[in-house]
Amino acid sequence: PDWASVTLGVFVCQGCSLLHRGVPHISRVKSVQQETWDASEVELMAAMGNEAAKAKYEQKVPAFYYRPKHTDCKLLREQWIRARYERNEFEFIEKQEPYSAGYREGFLWKRGRDNGQFFSRKFILSEREGALKYFNKQDARDPKAVMKIETLNATFQPAKIGNPYGLQITYLRDNSTRNIFVYHNDS
Repeated sequence: PDWASVTLGVFVCQGCSLLHRGVPHISRVKSVQQETWDASEVELMAAMGNEAAKAKYEQKVPAFYYRPKHTDCKLLREQWIRARYERNEFEFIEKQEPYSAGYREGFLWKRGRDNGQFFSRKFILSEREGALKYFNKQDARDPKAVMKIETLNATFQPAKIGNPYGLQITYLRDNSTRNIFVYHNDS
């Protein structure tokens, strides 16, 4: 890599260097070849480095957590950087997001099947039930759809959905493949 975070002591690719610049309160990026380095920055890089940083910042990464590669979409890489360095989720288990607890409830914008408009819909992700459910009314008792996690596939589709946090969820229902399109304003 031609870039490094001189505050974290890690080398990063060009794409990730741009994401690190987006969190200047935790990461200051410099070019390896085109900028002058202070002695303290060189010492930190020598003392830390990518392997030591991984040992420090990734102590408690949940088994289900996807570790993005430099070729993955910006959103995945950005959230990995924030979880790893900003929120310290993988150093301290108590800082991990609530979805790690096996249950998550909230609202997503879901695209309507007929008119293409997005409507706020309640979603529940339950590890115990092995399902993602969505409700077409906020006070509905029964879900509109129950998607079994084992047959569900989710892919980021920002261009297709028209939102940088757009997600296409594909699942099986009655031996048929179904799709829903959702997003959330806060990723």
